[in-house]
Amino acid sequence: MKFFVDTAEIDAIAELNDLGMVDGVTTNPSLILKSGRDILEVTKEICDLVDGPVSAEVVALEADAMIAEGRKLAEIAENITVKLPLTWDGLKACKVLSEEGKMVNVTLCFSANQALLAAKAGATFISPFIGRLDDINLDGMELIEDIRTVYDNYGFDTQILAASIRSVNHVLDAARIGADVMTAPPEVIKKLASHPLTDAGLKQFMADWAKTGQNIL
Repeated sequence: MKFFVDTAEIDAIAELNDLGMVDGVTTNPSLILKSGRDILEVTKEICDLVDGPVSAEVVALEADAMIAEGRKLAEIAENITVKLPLTWDGLKACKVLSEEGKMVNVTLCFSANQALLAAKAGATFISPFIGRLDDINLDGMELIEDIRTVYDNYGFDTQILAASIRSVNHVLDAARIGADVMTAPPEVIKKLASHPLTDAGLKQFMADWAKTGQNIL
């Protein structure tokens, strides 16, 4: 499973990237706002830091304007993935941009039918939002399962990018189902290393080591 980090914070990306934990980056208008940076400037900095795909989202709502914005964003770097909303206009833009050879991430997906349309429009990635479905008492992981089944049935190349990941359990469940990629905030990725039994075991080892009176260095 590929790990994308869902942030526009350069320091957080750099820390994870140094550990080899970043296969790509996803951003959105809310994350750009949080960063307090100019979208073109911060996106270029991320692209220079990370080798993998970096999703930059359009803000237009009509297809022609989405295409224009997508082309502008794609000029930032070769690893830009144009991020489009899963609307009819977004699908039109996806078709055009993907045929131009640009990577496209179709976002805000909440049904397998939507995912099917995105794949047929040539999307590189489809981003189903797990957490937001859970928020309204629907099973976000069931959506990942449905998309995986549909894509496997018909041999679509579109990669499933599990998004709106809120917990380490989301990561594990998505990996079990076979999502190609997951994107999560830096703090969720870091929590994957945590387990109470690891902490308890380390505490016991340190206590026993202290009793030996020894030093390694």
